[in-house]
Amino acid sequence: MKNLTKWKLVRSRFVLNNKWCQVRQDEIELPNGQIIDDFFVHVRPNIALVFAATKQQELVFVRQYRHGAGEILLELPGGSFNPAEESGKSAAARELAEETGYVAEEIWELATLYDNPVKDTNCIYLYFAKNVKLASQIQLDITEDVEVVLVPIAEVLLKIANREICVAGSIAAIFLGLEFLKKQQ
Repeated sequence: MKNLTKWKLVRSRFVLNNKWCQVRQDEIELPNGQIIDDFFVHVRPNIALVFAATKQQELVFVRQYRHGAGEILLELPGGSFNPAEESGKSAAARELAEETGYVAEEIWELATLYDNPVKDTNCIYLYFAKNVKLASQIQLDITEDVEVVLVPIAEVLLKIANREICVAGSIAAIFLGLEFLKKQQ
């Protein structure tokens, strides 16, 4: 097995430091001694996504416009959070309620994944919620305009195959959630 070494951070500065977007320019020294002075890193908040299943064996999704992709996409409910202010689990419950009006009696952690470890700092925290029920009105942020969509669990893999569901974090949560669901039965 090869002995890998972490890169050495020589210097770091923010080239964009905005509430909504932070970009850091790092000067790094590679293990071979070569210096790279312009390695850019996106400092991004962590994300909580929730695989929320109803008693009727449907998954709760949101359909919304995503400006970066320029597309209206079908994805699991979720959003960003600051771990210094709340846990991923509470963020998942909050986002589920805010975006869909659904609440869960209990939420289990499925996994924590790196979103894009090459250039981004954040992780995606994936959660499972079983027997969710509609309990409140949705409470959206100013940039959110969502349609709540219930998809039968039996159809979700076909929707992935047909590219109706094509957001990576949602797909990871779906596969992990389906495995978790099998173990619960």
